[in-house]
Amino acid sequence: AIEFLSFLLRPVTLALRLFGNMLGGHVALKIFAGFVVSLGAMAFAGEGLGLFALPIAALSMTMVVALTALEFLVAFLQAFVFAVLTCVYLNDVVNLGDNH
Repeated sequence: AIEFLSFLLRPVTLALRLFGNMLGGHVALKIFAGFVVSLGAMAFAGEGLGLFALPIAALSMTMVVALTALEFLVAFLQAFVFAVLTCVYLNDVVNLGDNH
């Protein structure tokens, strides 16, 4: 019974792992992109930091580009891990009666 439950929960845990990794990267990108927009608006409006806002916005934009490149790397790695774990799980189900 516990083994059956284990086989049922494996796809759920795999999906949650993939979702968590994707969500984390997207949230980080959203935060830095928000910095670019708000600091750029402050610089052009001449409010608050004004003079310092534009270089910080440029730095944030550089960070967005770097994080996007990192997200592509993570996406390929996650796809590979997802495929490998799916193959392992399917192998366990297909060879259910075989005890090595």
